[in-house]
Amino acid sequence: MTLSSLELKDFRNYGQKEFELAAGITVLVGDNATGKTNILEALYLLATGDSFRANRIDEMIRFGCELGRVRTIIDDKDLEVMVTTGNVGGRVVPKRRFLVDGAGRRKSDFIGAFAAVMFRPEDLILMDGSPSDRRKYLDRAIAQTDRDYARSLAVFEQALRRRNKLLLALRDNLAQRSALTFWDNLLIKHGQELQEKRLTFIAFVNNLWGRSDLFSHLEVRYDKSLLSEQRLEQYAQEELAAGHTLVGPHKDDFSVATNSTHPARDLAVFGSRGEQRMAVLGLKLGELYFLEDHRPDRVILLLDDIFSELDPDHRQEVLRVMQNRQVVLTSALEKDIEAVPEARVIHLSHND
Repeated sequence: MTLSSLELKDFRNYGQKEFELAAGITVLVGDNATGKTNILEALYLLATGDSFRANRIDEMIRFGCELGRVRTIIDDKDLEVMVTTGNVGGRVVPKRRFLVDGAGRRKSDFIGAFAAVMFRPEDLILMDGSPSDRRKYLDRAIAQTDRDYARSLAVFEQALRRRNKLLLALRDNLAQRSALTFWDNLLIKHGQELQEKRLTFIAFVNNLWGRSDLFSHLEVRYDKSLLSEQRLEQYAQEELAAGHTLVGPHKDDFSVATNSTHPARDLAVFGSRGEQRMAVLGLKLGELYFLEDHRPDRVILLLDDIFSELDPDHRQEVLRVMQNRQVVLTSALEKDIEAVPEARVIHLSHND
């Protein structure tokens, strides 16, 4: 399974452009602001249904346009994601559409045609960012292998929004507490499934690290916000006062700590920048091997200007992992091409 091409139309800085991708390694070389990362974003969007950097969907659309498209063909399937401003030709339309062979699909049914792992310097946010950043990492990794997880996540998030609105109505005496029962049951059923599968993922990563010379001194620690009927009852008054749900997988978090020191060091708090980069690399490799352990195909590796961030040992580890996989990587430096002499090189300029 390989992606042979990527077509962009009114996406980020591209009007209309098609790129031919190597079955092995493709290197995108160019100065800053030439659109290298935009290509990786398009590939990631096709794999996961999400951008790894856009705060709003319309940020991905070329300036002055109403919609953008990204498209690829894989295993005779035509995959396309359309992103819009929400208004096209004077008509209100969805801000995002997923198409397989021209037919619309739900996001949960679209993702998974191929899997991709993205690694970029900004991934340090997994160490020093918010818990929501770390939950997104878990959700996107697991959803690429498990459509039931993707559907449970969608149902849970919808139920959470409805329940939070009801809590606000209850606080203002505009609803009865019995109205929460349906949403409580939905939240518990799907929330517990999410947490069980997150635990499975984290156990996989810890097992992988335990067998690695580079990462055996580290472990992922999962801080689970237990969700049950009893817990919802326990926090009933606090939730009413707050106006939102206080327990469940939307409150989960994880950390990376040393297991070779006593007490253990949380690297987000006490780790050096180098240790944090090492932990992020370990998480990304864990994601990669988890995907390949649960899928019949190889994962596509997307690397955004990372070689300058890694020390020689970890740089060598990335080069080793790149072997026998389809890889698309970016660099502003011609010298990085020397590390991958067999790669197809695409030079980008501000005129592309």
